[in-house]
Amino acid sequence: MPAYEVEHITRLTDDQKDQLAEAITKIHSQQFSTPKLFVNVRITDVSNHRTYVAGKQYKSNRIFAYVRHGPSRTQSDYDAVSNALEEAWNTIVPGTELRLVMFYGAIVAGMEAGLNIPPAGQDAAWIMENWDKFVERADAGDEHFKDLVEEYKGRN
Repeated sequence: MPAYEVEHITRLTDDQKDQLAEAITKIHSQQFSTPKLFVNVRITDVSNHRTYVAGKQYKSNRIFAYVRHGPSRTQSDYDAVSNALEEAWNTIVPGTELRLVMFYGAIVAGMEAGLNIPPAGQDAAWIMENWDKFVERADAGDEHFKDLVEEYKGRN
């Protein structure tokens, strides 16, 4: 559902990329109750790109998040995610700066893994509505849906 774009100028190891993807997934999933299966992350080296701030070339590490926005998601929710992302970055890539975290409430509808995505704040009802489909796909051997079923069996 959400799509996180990590643009980095700092050389990252594959392990650091994996850790960042895991951290972003966990942070978003915990804050907004989104199943981990539906948190998408792309990590791109932009060290050779020309980027600008205030009309001057400026290279930086940054995260853009394209999310479903709605009345259930407050400024303090986004602030909490921003702070958690910065903390994760500082832990995983110490000694470097994460210059920007930017949220775009641009996702109004869509489909992922054959399912129409719910509006922001309606994940719990959507999960209940689609639970049988999740279990069916897990039972058919889909590892992603096995993980999703296990994830939600552990949640209240």
